[in-house]
Amino acid sequence: MRIVFLNSMEKDVTGVITAGAKVWIGEDDGLWRMGWNEVTADGEEETLWYEGASWSEMLHIYRHRLVVKLGEGYRPVIEGIWGEREQLIGRGMISQKLVCYSEIHENEPLYAEMSSWRRKKASVLRKAPYLIASNRLLRLISVFCPRTMEELLELPGVGSAKAAEFGAELLEMTKDKERPGDFPLNWVEHEVDEEMFRSWLYKQKEIKFKHEMEKFSLRRNVLESLAEGINIEKICTKAGIDRREAIELLEQLEKDGYNTDALIQMELKEVSREEQENVLRAYEELGDAFLKPILQKVYNKEAAEGKDLDTLYERLRLIRILFRRSAGNEITSKAV
Repeated sequence: MRIVFLNSMEKDVTGVITAGAKVWIGEDDGLWRMGWNEVTADGEEETLWYEGASWSEMLHIYRHRLVVKLGEGYRPVIEGIWGEREQLIGRGMISQKLVCYSEIHENEPLYAEMSSWRRKKASVLRKAPYLIASNRLLRLISVFCPRTMEELLELPGVGSAKAAEFGAELLEMTKDKERPGDFPLNWVEHEVDEEMFRSWLYKQKEIKFKHEMEKFSLRRNVLESLAEGINIEKICTKAGIDRREAIELLEQLEKDGYNTDALIQMELKEVSREEQENVLRAYEELGDAFLKPILQKVYNKEAAEGKDLDTLYERLRLIRILFRRSAGNEITSKAV
């Protein structure tokens, strides 16, 4: 096996190097192998992280597995992985340190109270809870407990519009609560040391890379399913997703140049040619940005009643893939 990449890692505790390791990538006749060799009391212990033919898959696994190790305290002997130094300076550092502090020193009782308030508010306003306030913002408010509108506006993620709409209710919940320090929050920068902050940043990357790795794996599963010629129901079972997620992924695969026609025709085989033509004409007339006008145009209220709206919307999304492909081919033909 030919080693194409190797970096030595060290784990530093209170200024003493207590552990060493190496992360490596090797190649042998098109087969990629990647692993982690850690020095233990019994010698060097090797853990194989990946073995296969896909560079892209290996890269996703590499980024996730390595950032987990970085979060555990390992540091590269050769600096420069993901520009760590640049992340510790720059414009957003203070805001990030506030978030870091709030997640390390959480106030769970007040956070739970605010989460309950958000659910009720979202129900009344008929909005998604995250549009009222994100989990991260509620955690910031619950930890730093602003008592005035000016203090509330100091927190990252609070703009004048949000403060005007929800500020009074939020401040009512924080007004009598004990807080770790006063505003302004300059003191937080000294409370979050560089190593604590660096480990927190790596944790954020771990979450991000894990999500990306799961998306890559899901996409690969669906592509394999397309090649096998199975229907959406079986794709959902194999990939562990619902039908809406599967169709959204099909739309994205079409945008990326993959042909999903065989699967779409399989799913539309019970839909009459007349109905499909009516939907396509509606897209030509009304555009393909929104589904509700198409639904209202093709299926009048009486016809739609008694039918499963989820099924109708699914049908419209599948036919929209065909419409967009046809429109794209027409544009390409004119250009040629």
